[in-house]
Amino acid sequence: MSELPTTGRYAGKPFLRLLDSYVLDATGHLDQAADISLRIREPEFREKFGLQGSWRSIVEQRMSFPTGMPGAIREVWDKGKVKFLATHGTEPDPREFARMFVDSKFPH
Repeated sequence: MSELPTTGRYAGKPFLRLLDSYVLDATGHLDQAADISLRIREPEFREKFGLQGSWRSIVEQRMSFPTGMPGAIREVWDKGKVKFLATHGTEPDPREFARMFVDSKFPH
């Protein structure tokens, strides 16, 4: 899975890209190249959002996420995946899950 694009959904919303990436990461679907790209950009994110730490930590701080948030997201993904597979006969799209999860839980 490649890095999330910076156009369309993310135009003018740089934090939204980080939030979607955080959800993808929590479900185990953020690929290594995207993670490396985000880690390289951490100094930019620190300056832009006025927070310290890794890109993951910046998301957690800005959203005031409790400890264990990645595990909670993963649990929603795992349970939903089983239901989706039973209903549709195919695996759900992790990127679509991330988009829908973010849009429903954290309106922007």
